[in-house]
Amino acid sequence: MRKIKECLRLKLECGLSNELVARAMGLSKGVVSKYVSRAGAQGLDWPMLSALDESQIESRLCAPVPVVRGERVPIDLPMVHRELRRKGVTLQLLWQEYLEANADRATYRYTQFCQHYHDYAASLRRSMRQVHRAGEKLFIDYAGQTVAIVDPDTGATRAAHIFVAVLGASNYTYACATAGEAQGDWLRGLTQAFAFIGGVPALVVPDNPRALIACPNRYDPEPNLAALRCAGHFGTAILPARPRRPQDKSKVEVGVQVVERWILARLRHQVFFSLGALNHAIADLLIDLNDRRFKKIEGCRREWFEAIDRPALMALPQQPFEHARFKPCRVNIDYHVEVDAHYYSVPHNLVRRMVEARITDYTVEILHGGSRVACHARSLAKGRHTTVAEHMPAAHRAHMEWTPNRFRKWAADIGPSTHELVVHLLTDRPHPEMGYRSCLGLLSLARGYGHVRLEAACLRAIAIGSRTRKSVLSILQGGLDQQPLPVTQQKTDWISPDHDNLRGPAYYLVPPTTH
Repeated sequence: MRKIKECLRLKLECGLSNELVARAMGLSKGVVSKYVSRAGAQGLDWPMLSALDESQIESRLCAPVPVVRGERVPIDLPMVHRELRRKGVTLQLLWQEYLEANADRATYRYTQFCQHYHDYAASLRRSMRQVHRAGEKLFIDYAGQTVAIVDPDTGATRAAHIFVAVLGASNYTYACATAGEAQGDWLRGLTQAFAFIGGVPALVVPDNPRALIACPNRYDPEPNLAALRCAGHFGTAILPARPRRPQDKSKVEVGVQVVERWILARLRHQVFFSLGALNHAIADLLIDLNDRRFKKIEGCRREWFEAIDRPALMALPQQPFEHARFKPCRVNIDYHVEVDAHYYSVPHNLVRRMVEARITDYTVEILHGGSRVACHARSLAKGRHTTVAEHMPAAHRAHMEWTPNRFRKWAADIGPSTHELVVHLLTDRPHPEMGYRSCLGLLSLARGYGHVRLEAACLRAIAIGSRTRKSVLSILQGGLDQQPLPVTQQKTDWISPDHDNLRGPAYYLVPPTTH
């Protein structure tokens, strides 16, 4: 349902055509048309759909659709033409899939299906010049050339990568330096490009970087979840170019060359000690780049942008975009998931289930079925645990509440001898938790024998030197706690009698030697 919801957002909120939505989401136009029509039949617009979760959308849109006689489901001819390029795919197979996808609606028979396709194939041209409409596409890529950043303390250098974005209709260009070409660098560069142009285009056209595209397939590329969330925040769509087809994004290919020639080449003799200083220098040269006059047509990039692209751009959202990466996780038996070598708790009923971790600079959110089930402050302490008590089973939560201080306080309420015996049980072992069960067993005797008898039994156990729960229980069962304590003989120092054979301390003194 996630794809269907995103498909309806692109159609109903962004106003894209069925073909563009289908290409962006890796679906057929027939599927896009089916769910758009079902949403219309239910009277659902995008504000209403955005408030529904995935299960509610499924119940509203996946109900059986009544068969409408006399109207046949249109054939997605571009999809048929594309699929025929795959090895082993035939018109017969595609027609059968067409029937299965529309089993409850009127469809074309095989002969008409083939005729429609052959008519469509005969009308295709071998090449087509791209027409860029105002505010439609923003092409993005990284330049192959990098710029060295020098550490002022150690003299070590690292490479700064140059992100480039170009609007299709006006060639208005943006560039900035990033630390690398990871997912966060792509999305931060894209966010800064939107802020630079002051609006949002209908489509963003990247190459097929692994940082943005989960499945860089020639026919059905799929942006990853972080890229989809970024596009959803700005109200745009990501439509990657075909792999190994630079002509699909020729605008940014030329834009990269222009940036390398008119910005990076002019900075080749400068030394930069920080990424901020490099971006400041690039920003100054961007003004000159966009104000340079065209050679064969009137105006410059900035003038064309103000006249053509800016009026057609969508407004920026009020809230800034917060970059987040997503990681699939399986909940361990201890109801924790591992994110960057730290362990975060989730509700214990999700043990062994697959969840998604949404990771930002400051928080870690755990998602299950499109809903947030846990949220933690992000921790960089590796090997440690962040646990919320509400996520634990009742038995584990009760065990966690036991502490040595709680045992001592409970024993002190019964009596000093009980307190002394509990302290002995907690301190006589390598770790206090090893004595928890003995303490619980000892203190639970108060329920059956009362505080007075338990205190007397503990006093007797200490007196006879047997400080164990088993000894206390034996005393209580035998009623010895009600007997007087055994009398111990007081030890007295033995005084030796006087006798000539007994040597005193003076015997061992060595007399001084006389010379």
